[in-house]
Amino acid sequence: MKVLLDIKDNKAAHLLEVLKGLSYVKTKLITPEKALLMEEIKEAIDNLKLVRKGKLKARPAKELLDEL
Repeated sequence: MKVLLDIKDNKAAHLLEVLKGLSYVKTKLITPEKALLMEEIKEAIDNLKLVRKGKLKARPAKELLDEL
């Protein structure tokens, strides 16, 4: 199982030390940029699910490309 935690900087070091002490837990730090990217991808997937359910209106691809 993988879990992503958002912890205040002043508390993170202590929790990381505790987690590293557990033989069955692997820790890996990610950059703030990667965390932001992951959050944006999650939001995009959530929006796609809402579009598929008909609760959110999608934009045509041509309109999106014209905007770029």
